[in-house]
Amino acid sequence: MTRPAARASGRRTGAGPGTGAGAGALAVLVASVLWGTTGTAATFAPQVGPLAIGAAAMGLGGLLQAAVAGRSIARVRTDLRAGWRTVLVGGAGVALYPLAFYTSMHLAGVAVGTVISIGSAPLASALIERGVDRRRLSRRWMAGAALGLIGTVLLCAAEAARVGSGSGPGTGSAVRTVVGVGLGLLAGVTYAVYAWAAHRLITRGVPSRAAMGSVFGLGGLMLVPMLLLTGAPLVATWTNAGVGLYMALVPMFTGYVLFGFGLARVPVSTATTLSLLEPAVAAVFAVLVVGERLPALGWAGIVLVIACLGVLTVPARRLRTPCRANTGRTVALPSPTGGRATEWP
Repeated sequence: MTRPAARASGRRTGAGPGTGAGAGALAVLVASVLWGTTGTAATFAPQVGPLAIGAAAMGLGGLLQAAVAGRSIARVRTDLRAGWRTVLVGGAGVALYPLAFYTSMHLAGVAVGTVISIGSAPLASALIERGVDRRRLSRRWMAGAALGLIGTVLLCAAEAARVGSGSGPGTGSAVRTVVGVGLGLLAGVTYAVYAWAAHRLITRGVPSRAAMGSVFGLGGLMLVPMLLLTGAPLVATWTNAGVGLYMALVPMFTGYVLFGFGLARVPVSTATTLSLLEPAVAAVFAVLVVGERLPALGWAGIVLVIACLGVLTVPARRLRTPCRANTGRTVALPSPTGGRATEWP
């Protein structure tokens, strides 16, 4: 894949000193807050099944991203054709993620479904980066991820205890919960896959808007048949239609525009770890709006997730790291929380 000199300067990948990892981290955090509202929003359209909700949210949101990024995609179509395998893998991840994610929440509850889906993504991202990109993960990332994962485990344990006691809305059988957890793990893996694919395109010179538009546009196309098969309830009432439009425009379209901005500036393992804020937000909304009960153990998990975010968003020192494009230029990279050349004492 060719990279013109303008792209090799690092502006698209957060490499230049003028683009901070802090701005990318903030964008991912804001996106995570928006994503955290999806489970609660879905409860306002109980007649709409999880497959329809997922297909509408990610499908329409992805097609809108592709439409907005149309000119940018056309400008780099040669690069996208050269990386078609990455685009295809990312698109498949986009198509599978919402189906697994929303079904997981439907079966196991808003809090557990979100916690498992998002909480498993950082580990999946780390394994992908380590296995495919040979990226060495820093001690700082591992410490932050450990806090976040412990927090998500506590949240999950708290919700499982609530389900087992049969208290509060959204409780169900143990079998439903187990299946929901399994689908949550699948959602976490597919989330990591499409985040990695978009990040790989961006770091190879494709602008963030074009990378996200192509990956999410393809995923949106894949979801159209599912939307046609299951989406009739979405247009049955104004409330259902409003929920579908909100999911497509706010958490999915706006959220993933912000996520793409963040992916251009921080490693994918860092971005998926920062998105651990989503289950904390989802749990709070589930308590305040849906009426689910969260015991002290769950609140302790939220505190640990917030601590994880603090560890990962504290400004890091910068290193000058060789990053050779086809032009042979060397650019300055910020010291990421999970970068290949990052070392922490």
